[in-house]
Amino acid sequence: MKIIVVGSSHGGFETVQESLLDYPDATIQWYEQGDFLSFLSCGMQLYLEGTVKNVDDVSYATPEGMRAKGVDVRLQQAITAINADQHTVQVKDLKNNTTREESYDKLVLSVGAVPFELPVAGRDLANVYAMRGRDWAIKLKAKTVDPTVKNVVVIGSGYIGIEAAEVFAKAGKNVTVVDVLPRLLSLYLDQEFTDELTTEMQAHNIYPAVGQSVKEYRGADGKVTKVVTDQAEYDADLVIEAAGIRPNTAWLKDVLDLDRSGRIKINEYLQTSQPDIFAVGDATVVKYAPTGEEIPIALATNARRQGRYAAKNLVTADQPVPAVSGSSALSVFDYHFASTGIKEGTADKSGVKTQSVVVTETYRPHFVPADENPEVKFKLTFDPETGRILGAQIMSKADVTANINAISLAIQGKMTVDDLAYADFFFQPGFDRPWNIMNVAAQKAQRLMH
Repeated sequence: MKIIVVGSSHGGFETVQESLLDYPDATIQWYEQGDFLSFLSCGMQLYLEGTVKNVDDVSYATPEGMRAKGVDVRLQQAITAINADQHTVQVKDLKNNTTREESYDKLVLSVGAVPFELPVAGRDLANVYAMRGRDWAIKLKAKTVDPTVKNVVVIGSGYIGIEAAEVFAKAGKNVTVVDVLPRLLSLYLDQEFTDELTTEMQAHNIYPAVGQSVKEYRGADGKVTKVVTDQAEYDADLVIEAAGIRPNTAWLKDVLDLDRSGRIKINEYLQTSQPDIFAVGDATVVKYAPTGEEIPIALATNARRQGRYAAKNLVTADQPVPAVSGSSALSVFDYHFASTGIKEGTADKSGVKTQSVVVTETYRPHFVPADENPEVKFKLTFDPETGRILGAQIMSKADVTANINAISLAIQGKMTVDDLAYADFFFQPGFDRPWNIMNVAAQKAQRLMH
């Protein structure tokens, strides 16, 4: 069997890993159109801030290491067309500018997504950057120490935008974050959390320009100098666009069924509309555990899970991909937060009724000194009629984010607040309180319901 895997980020990497385990006699060709294998954009902040010194270390694998395992790694080679009837792909060698055909028995597409480019005047000005991929990482690193860059404007306040804002604030720049939404990080956290985080960011010289739409970029001598919104103008020596992504699928529209947003339509086994072609990653949707709906959630964990299941289903499609809760986490200066499932701010979009409780406790018992005992804020969201757990958010200057993994399992297991209220979690004063904060919140929810 000959397996061709297109794309070397999370989904493609995991497809190759599982294929090596499941089909040791298969021929595996792995294609990456860039000149670097398996760069992790989610690790970019660590490189930009200097925690990771070498940009090439921000990777899952090396060509040499994968070839030693028997994988035929092809860098700077792009799959430009697919003939599904003939089971062939057209390969363009970007280094030598040549084209050839390759046959396949199974084809897995991990084509990912590209940064959304704002359709505004001035996008062709110099110093309008994105924050995705190794090439942009290298360019952004140079700007962190560029003395001519004093004012940075970030477009978008999702995880990528906030990471960019923190990087350049720590580098001593004046940072403005522009977003059409009313709150920074509002897709991930409810207002109790975002208000506190916004105050923290303002204390570190990050200005929130929320509820504003970008109208144009202005410049001088070919370089950007201002970002103009519908409400104000902001000085900008560097603009970083982090206003979402779009599927990298335009070249597939005549081959595969795509949805209205351009994402590849797949079934529960990752199969596309064409036999023997599978798709994984940001160009697809996932099953959302709180509602059972198919929605886009562009997270590395989802792409990795899909990659494993695509490989498992190559020969016999009998293992459906498990539903996910959309769990994620981030640090913002001294704060660490995580969320999963439905928030009050997204409940209307999900079409479900919710009720929530908020608990604020110290990290450890009260006798532990305050400087070692930061406050923890936890919000539990549930169905007010059945008590089924639908989501949660947590934040503290202590790293308590792993609690969200337990809630993610509770959502997938369709547990209720009654199940969680007295669930068995360990206690040790050096780590936590006698009742885990998840217990406390569920007990509060019980009293609210009954």
